[in-house]
Amino acid sequence: MDHLTDNFLQLRKFVTPEHVFGPGARFQAVQYCKMLGVKKLFFVSDVNLKNMQWVKEIELLLQKESIEYIMYSSVSPNPRDFEVMNGANLYTEKQCNMILAIGGGSVIDCAKGIGIVCTNKKRITAYEGVDKIKLPMPPLISIPTTAGSSADVSQFAIINKIKDRYKMAIISKALISDVALIDPVILTSMDPLLTACTGVDALSHAFEAYVSNASSTITNLFALEAIRLINTELLNSMKEPENIETRGKVMLGSLYAGLAFSNASLGCVHSLAHSLGGYLDLPHGECNAILLPHVVNYNFSAVTEKYTAIAQAMNLNTSGLSSSEIKNKLIEHLFNLNKSLGIVSTLKDRGVTSDLVPVLATNAINDPCNATNPVPPTADDLKVIYSEAI
Repeated sequence: MDHLTDNFLQLRKFVTPEHVFGPGARFQAVQYCKMLGVKKLFFVSDVNLKNMQWVKEIELLLQKESIEYIMYSSVSPNPRDFEVMNGANLYTEKQCNMILAIGGGSVIDCAKGIGIVCTNKKRITAYEGVDKIKLPMPPLISIPTTAGSSADVSQFAIINKIKDRYKMAIISKALISDVALIDPVILTSMDPLLTACTGVDALSHAFEAYVSNASSTITNLFALEAIRLINTELLNSMKEPENIETRGKVMLGSLYAGLAFSNASLGCVHSLAHSLGGYLDLPHGECNAILLPHVVNYNFSAVTEKYTAIAQAMNLNTSGLSSSEIKNKLIEHLFNLNKSLGIVSTLKDRGVTSDLVPVLATNAINDPCNATNPVPPTADDLKVIYSEAI
């Protein structure tokens, strides 16, 4: 059993929200609003989604059931701290008592931030780090529109701290949705690049959860299956965007990766990507795709057996190969996967220059995701990884 490790009896916790998976899951939103005691709903989305059918059909259901709601769509990719605070102020002003978020990771993370501020009464920046939240947020229903972030099932919220130009990680069980309604039909409206970038984000979650020093038998099981599903189906879902079965397999892979990383945490791919996203406002999934092969190279010797299991899960033949050959084969596969998905940029192509590396590394080294990387990094290590990715 490749998901078992020598320390499979080590004490670990595993936390997950209630989640409903499958075509039509989104239509259960109103039912859950009622079950959770809705009086006035705070509906969070973004400016692009709010005019799409996925939001409109939920609005029609709310109106049919005479559920009063306030729409908040001032959410950017890489959500800003002030967007969270503006949303919390509106939530309080309108006397809402529940949150429904429909969107990608940015929308759901912003909704989480709004909920935390509403009940804990401090600026969102006060909750940066691990377990800083004292009071639970209002009931939260999350409907993801991408197969990547898994914000709907995770204990993470990533918010852009604008003044300091970095993305802060907030990690707490208090951030978990009351229910996630995971509907692969929604993915049919995603364009190819968004499909690719969010898919590799999910793949990075699974990679980092599997090699994390906080991994467990349970997270390993989810992480490896996520890798198998995404590696096999992501390109197919780009070629056949209307194929619900293929979209569903990628969505399931994203869910599995989310359950894995929410409990095992992440590593240097994400600490480096968070710094890039905060300082240069770059797309998170694309940053992960660019960085993942370089971080595998950095970590490989510390967790060779685990990366070998990952290579095998990606259908790479490792029989008779040395550790060095397996590493090279896995890294080459990741570069080729990116290329086949249309992700061909380097960090240099995205505006990262060598003079920015020190400040990016200084921000990245303080990210809590480093704590579970299999190799404890130094700022100089992170500088090297950035330089290689340029």
